[in-house]
Amino acid sequence: MKPSTGSKTLWSELLPYEFNRRLDECPIVYLPLGLCEPHGQVSAFGLDTLKAEWLCLRTAERVGGVVAPSMGYHIHEAGYHARWLEDEVGEENPRMTGVPPSIFLQLFLYQLRTFVNAGFRKIVVLSGHSGGNQFDLRQVADLFMNRFSAVEVWVRSDPELVEGLYEGDHAGKYEISQLMYIRPELIEMDKATLADLQGSGGRLALGADAGEASPELGKKIMEACLESMVEEATRMKSESHSAAKPDTAASIPRISYEDIEAIWSEASANADKWVTANPWPSQKSVSTLSQWKPYERYEAGR
Repeated sequence: MKPSTGSKTLWSELLPYEFNRRLDECPIVYLPLGLCEPHGQVSAFGLDTLKAEWLCLRTAERVGGVVAPSMGYHIHEAGYHARWLEDEVGEENPRMTGVPPSIFLQLFLYQLRTFVNAGFRKIVVLSGHSGGNQFDLRQVADLFMNRFSAVEVWVRSDPELVEGLYEGDHAGKYEISQLMYIRPELIEMDKATLADLQGSGGRLALGADAGEASPELGKKIMEACLESMVEEATRMKSESHSAAKPDTAASIPRISYEDIEAIWSEASANADKWVTANPWPSQKSVSTLSQWKPYERYEAGR
């Protein structure tokens, strides 16, 4: 992930004095979330991560703030994902970086701890992987904000940024267009025929309308997503500057492991209510012999 301009925004590339300057100018940190999962034979595995990174980088370039290291592992397999994977991938190896909900959500809390301890009070979390994961992230973020009320955690998936304008999908016209625009070298539409070759993995979840994708549509989608993010980040920056802050970094004591474990205890007590723990009511049961059957109903700690 590289900035598109000479202005450094990546936490990993900033020197201490550069980090301090950016933090003072705009106390917003951006966390791009995604994973590697199949998007047909035509697309790179990391589409979800790449679009989240692109949006976070460009928002930071326009508004300010620091882009945290991307999280390239995400919730998949569990709950409603299981039936979807049976239908879209079958018994093929999806070669994806999926992790259980409890692992992902607990780590997310520790990421929030890192951001606040570094001095940030506004946190933008953008998930390029959507469907229902974002609802569980918001549940956990709400518990964190209940304990640390001076912090704002704003969580969205990219289709939510353009709700009413464009409809998100998986490896269809929406997503393939996005990658065609931001990383055209990672799309090879002529490779769709590989799905017919034995041992290739088959269709690998390619959307039925992927052939309608275009870089022109991708540009419209990504620019609309960007405008939504810039609007929210601008609001956050304005609120930060207008708040009384003799020393905002000192206004919250350093968050300990114990603090996070207390929040996690509350979050995990209702793990059976997580959106990613169960199938959608409308979904059929996963077939008994499917490789995805063990993940259909997730129980934390089992």
